[in-house]
Amino acid sequence: MKSTVFRYGLYSVIAIVALSAIEMFIIEPNTNFSTSEIAGYLIMLISMIFVFIGIKHYRDHVNNGSLTFGQGLKVGILIVLIPSVAFGLFDLLYTKVINPGWMENYYAKMLENIKKTTAPEKLDATLKSLQANKELFSNPIMEFLLMALTVFIIGFIVTIISSLTLRRNKPAIA
Repeated sequence: MKSTVFRYGLYSVIAIVALSAIEMFIIEPNTNFSTSEIAGYLIMLISMIFVFIGIKHYRDHVNNGSLTFGQGLKVGILIVLIPSVAFGLFDLLYTKVINPGWMENYYAKMLENIKKTTAPEKLDATLKSLQANKELFSNPIMEFLLMALTVFIIGFIVTIISSLTLRRNKPAIA
């Protein structure tokens, strides 16, 4: 199981980091943050295809063609942990080292949008909420945890769906 988890976890890391790098360096400068956010979630979801493939590989090649929901859940969660941690670290590398002005640009754009779209009576509360979010994300540990947790939640959903669809009882011995 370890080799399956490591192999497919690594494939997922390669996919999420490569696609995120493409999005951050090529697509993001030419789009708005809303489009980038949608692209980011799609990238996370696409990279989780290796969870399904890894669980299927485990069922077919390691576990003699059978898989319980619990086994699938265990393999899937272990696979998902690898890209979750890697993406959290990659996000920190990007926002703290490669593009340290990213967060200020993001919040400046958010502030501009809030001022344009929020009713005057709700503006103060919305700005306080934005400031609280900015303070939360300015802590590297919280930024890492939030980004890793986002990938983990998406991967966990994929794991549940994969475990349900791929489960197969042990063949009956004649």
